[in-house]
Amino acid sequence: MIDTPWLTVTHGAAPLLVSIPHTGTELAGLEGRFSSPWLARCDTDWWIEKLYDFVSGLGASVVRTAISRSVIDVNRDPSGASLYPGQVTTGLCPTETFGGVRLYREGEEPDPAEIEQRRKTWFDPYHAALQAEIDRLRTVHERVVLYDCHSIRSELPRLFEGTLPVFNLGTNDGRSADPALQEKVRGILAATGVSHVINGRFKGGWITRHYGRPESGVHALQMELACRGYMHEPADAVSPENWPSEYDAAFAAPIRETLEDVLRGAVAWARN
Repeated sequence: MIDTPWLTVTHGAAPLLVSIPHTGTELAGLEGRFSSPWLARCDTDWWIEKLYDFVSGLGASVVRTAISRSVIDVNRDPSGASLYPGQVTTGLCPTETFGGVRLYREGEEPDPAEIEQRRKTWFDPYHAALQAEIDRLRTVHERVVLYDCHSIRSELPRLFEGTLPVFNLGTNDGRSADPALQEKVRGILAATGVSHVINGRFKGGWITRHYGRPESGVHALQMELACRGYMHEPADAVSPENWPSEYDAAFAAPIRETLEDVLRGAVAWARN
């Protein structure tokens, strides 16, 4: 196990690598430059590390960063190119929240030199850890599943219309994973009766698109969960008073059970 102040890597034996890129809340000493610390943490993938803490029992390897996505988003193209051309999204070092609110105080946004330094300090080591785990697992498994964990508020009009399905599975339009694996996961989601979509608004970020190479034995899935599936999501606009809501293990239990079925199924598929 690698455990630094901001990067944690757990080495497992199963053909499963779990990436947790957006649960970090550390602001790297930038609190005074952000409009507010709460705003800088608002778009965190809250409690995902708790929701998925069963993965160690599956023998999964896990890579997780404690650095907030507002400092640097390790699931964005490092070149700065948009993953969703023509659609609103946030960048490598975001300057706005998902809701379009300014993240930095006037004149405090990072310039290109600072963005490059942040990339070297946090983005590159995170991806070096992912690649090292993929390489290690591929020496003992013919197929490896890379599963990228995410969540997002159910309604964000600036990013998408209406209410997001609870389960949003992305495989880069089928390019990052074998169709049989995608179909296996789709069947598990469909059996729940809970709303789901495959390659809808969220098709997979940089991690899914960059590492998903079925022809090389690496099959990448992104799961974007609507927060209402496992959290008490406020009906009104989020604020420091109501967001994030506390993690409620009993409320999250049904979706957690489905996610465990998904990952058990993915491991079985990789081994067989």
